[in-house]
Amino acid sequence: MTLHHKPATIALSLTVNSVAHRLNVAPSARLSEVLRDHLGLTGTKIGCDAGDCGACTVSIDGQQACACLVPVAQAQGGLITTVEGLGQSELGQRLRESFAHHGAAQCGICTPGMLMAAMDVLATEPGPSRQQVMDALGGVLCRCTGYEKIVDAVVDAGRFPRSTASGNHLLPKENGSIGQRIPKLDGASRIDGSALFGADAAPAGALWLRAIRSPHARARFTLGDVDAWAKTRPGIARVFSAREVPGHNSFGVYPDLKDQPVLAEGHVRYRGEAILTVVGERAAVEGILVDELPITWIPEDPAVGIAAGLRADPPLHAFKPDNVLTRGLVERGDADAACASAAHTADGYYGTGFVEHAYIEPEAGYAIRRGDRMEVFACTQAPMMDRDEVARVLGLPVADVVILASACGGGFGGKLDVSVQPLVAVAAWHLPDTPIRCIYSRIESMASSTKRHPAEVWARASCDAKGHLVSFEMDADFNTGAYASWGPTVANRVPVHATGPYKVPHVRNRTRAIYTNETPAGAFRGFGIPQAAIAQESLYDTLAEKVGIDRLEFRLINAIRVGDSTPSGQVLQASAGLAECLERLRPGWNALLADADAFNARKTRQRRGVGIACMWYGIGNTSMSNPSTMRLTLDVAGKITFWNGAVDIGQGSTTVLGQIAADALGCPVGLLLSVIGDTDRTFDAGKTSASRQTFVSGKAAELAGKALRAEILRLTNAGSEARIHFGGALLRIEDNGREVTLDLAQLPELTDRQVLEGIGTFDPPTTPLDAKGQGAPYATYGFAAQVAALDVDLDLGTVKVNKVIAAHDVGRSINPMLVEGQIHGGIAQGLGLALMEEFIPGRTENLHDYLIPTFGDMPDIEIILVEAHEPLGPSGAKGIGEPALIPTAPAIFSAIRHAVGVIPRRAPLLPHRLWELMRPDPI
Repeated sequence: MTLHHKPATIALSLTVNSVAHRLNVAPSARLSEVLRDHLGLTGTKIGCDAGDCGACTVSIDGQQACACLVPVAQAQGGLITTVEGLGQSELGQRLRESFAHHGAAQCGICTPGMLMAAMDVLATEPGPSRQQVMDALGGVLCRCTGYEKIVDAVVDAGRFPRSTASGNHLLPKENGSIGQRIPKLDGASRIDGSALFGADAAPAGALWLRAIRSPHARARFTLGDVDAWAKTRPGIARVFSAREVPGHNSFGVYPDLKDQPVLAEGHVRYRGEAILTVVGERAAVEGILVDELPITWIPEDPAVGIAAGLRADPPLHAFKPDNVLTRGLVERGDADAACASAAHTADGYYGTGFVEHAYIEPEAGYAIRRGDRMEVFACTQAPMMDRDEVARVLGLPVADVVILASACGGGFGGKLDVSVQPLVAVAAWHLPDTPIRCIYSRIESMASSTKRHPAEVWARASCDAKGHLVSFEMDADFNTGAYASWGPTVANRVPVHATGPYKVPHVRNRTRAIYTNETPAGAFRGFGIPQAAIAQESLYDTLAEKVGIDRLEFRLINAIRVGDSTPSGQVLQASAGLAECLERLRPGWNALLADADAFNARKTRQRRGVGIACMWYGIGNTSMSNPSTMRLTLDVAGKITFWNGAVDIGQGSTTVLGQIAADALGCPVGLLLSVIGDTDRTFDAGKTSASRQTFVSGKAAELAGKALRAEILRLTNAGSEARIHFGGALLRIEDNGREVTLDLAQLPELTDRQVLEGIGTFDPPTTPLDAKGQGAPYATYGFAAQVAALDVDLDLGTVKVNKVIAAHDVGRSINPMLVEGQIHGGIAQGLGLALMEEFIPGRTENLHDYLIPTFGDMPDIEIILVEAHEPLGPSGAKGIGEPALIPTAPAIFSAIRHAVGVIPRRAPLLPHRLWELMRPDPI
């Protein structure tokens, strides 16, 4: 194949990481492209290709620059350093070690950019202030960390000695790592640039795939002869439409709800829906103008918004003639009668919009057909679910599909749905032994991927004269977009949680998920609970005001405790630490209130406010099986392998599960070698979502470690308290004064040199919900309370959050450093939900117009970890992923109300909206 146009090339000399290179490339080629594609330095990441995210930051002659904005000709003769070259200097090595020590790299996709920007300031300021660090790194975006630990790492970099261990020397050498702040086991690869993300790897000779997407939100279309068109285009190998899908042209996360086509068939339901894929040489595929393709469009009026979705005719899907995907209900007692007799009542309408996940890594991966098997390498949160979806689309047994999970550059729920996987798999099926590769552009990622559900909520709460809650009602509609995705999960989870973590005897919570012609809404850190929490916590502030008691005290009076019943009738048997969270917030709360009073007495254009909000979150799936299986093995040489199917999307599950497994086995965590993200080699650990991996997979890891330990003790007739010394083929066991050995080389092999194994499976006990939502939907719950302090500018309507105090009941903190990192990141996303993030299809589909928090937006954060032991959890642990985010937005809204006396009812509360809210009368 020949290309349409081959750009003229020139000979260029580049010195990269002290190595001279002579290249023939187009002078206008981006430096990022040359580094990655010509020199194989994939540590330089591409998150936006527009200079917005900073992930591609490199050093050119000692100055930081976005490599995606630099034509390679401008770098001619320059000295370029990428993240791979940091280890060549003492300063670079120290910075790496500090990042590992502080847990400053979570998913790792932004970390190369952060490191390179940090080197810029450290070169001139060996002991920089926090403000200097934030100024230097301000052009690099992070979606995981909340930035705090990154600043800590850069400020502290000067004290670390040089080491070749890339942080591994910081791991404990002795047994027992539970509760220790150990560096991430996979942290070195996230810091030195060696971790392979979806866009970083593909077999030689891979063809490029591009999806052709609808410019219309709702339309009919017909295709001309696309095959004939392809033959006239040099460099184009094939064009695929729905007719080339060999199995079922549909997918979805539920076994009985596959409503989204891989490639649309004559009808599109949202702007950005894929209708064709074009495969060929990269330049040819990227050079296609969509208008060239033989596509005829007949646009139709789209149903935009919940109200339009409810009246859309014809419906979006024939199997739902009213456009209501699903309904949820929790009803207990008589809410109407209780409200009628209550001393105080508060009600109101609340709303939220679409929120974009904004992970810095766009979706990417490749597929290759090997005989009758399909291999897919891609970023994902759910490799086993991906395997099942790809097998269904190809019409294959699941055993004939293998998913290789790449490093995942953030997910937050957005990578639970398949993206590139079925597209590259269909093309690869028709082109055997030819790798097919796809990398979404930033705009494509944001236009086509799932979002947080917009919500329209009415809620009413009532209490008695002393402030005890007596009833709560909520009617909430969620815009699920064009396809179901995780809409049923949101609609079923919200009614269980809508009261918040409080004792309420009379409850009626109803939800609907509604189809519209908008971007599909799916899973996003909280599954609808953040939207509901904004309403519930606002009503409780109103009730506290009517009763005349402190807002914290109101929540403490009503806090659910062990022995209390939830609205679904479940009696909490253990681990309900909300009351302790509130008690431990009290000193900070009182101090901040006093500070706000003193500040506001000065009567400037700024008003200071303090707010509070609580949350609870059921860990894992709602009222359904939620198992995980883990495996530990010993081979003939004494190598311990942890076969772990749980995907780490930055939250640290690889490390936390490793700590749990090692502790249960009785070995130092540094001895574990992990096999992760390969559906052929690991058991199903379930999806990485619903804050479940620490609790569910952690328990499975604990059971696997105990099982392997028990087998060793059985073979040596040792007691349960014996100490096992690992480190070679000859195990040494100390047991109550005697010492025995076990020669692993003399044991029969199980498979592939493995001689002993321990397998653990855990499925949290739950029960189905009945017609009124009564039952035990979760085995345990996370609890939290957060306080926010902020300033509001009365003239501009701007808000500056100054401090957040976050008290979280985590059951047991397996690794406090990683728990803190999750809370920091959750607070950042909650701040964005409250004040700045608004996805508008067609308008905010990039990281320039869609704003996420930066270094300068983050408040001072104080974390209080409460450990209310969960008997079912590994070492008493629960989860922290979703709980970290849920209370932040309502706490901020509570503080705004305290500052200026208005009730925020819609998120995000952009400056113009707050300005108008403070001025109800038009000028």
